[in-house]
Amino acid sequence: DFIMKANVNQDTCIGCGLCPSICPEVFDMKDDGKSHVIVDEVPSDAEESAAEARESCPVDAIDVH
Repeated sequence: DFIMKANVNQDTCIGCGLCPSICPEVFDMKDDGKSHVIVDEVPSDAEESAAEARESCPVDAIDVH
């Protein structure tokens, strides 16, 4: 089975909040004002929205692989 993982580059993230609004199953804003991945692997039903979040990131801080 293919397992999809997500990562947010903390040095690049500007905390715009777009990714958790698109894919709350995978991303969440933390107290440091940045987005964090909240799951070890992307749930299969959230793969499409995780990819959309990656494409929508204004600073390309998200890697989904």
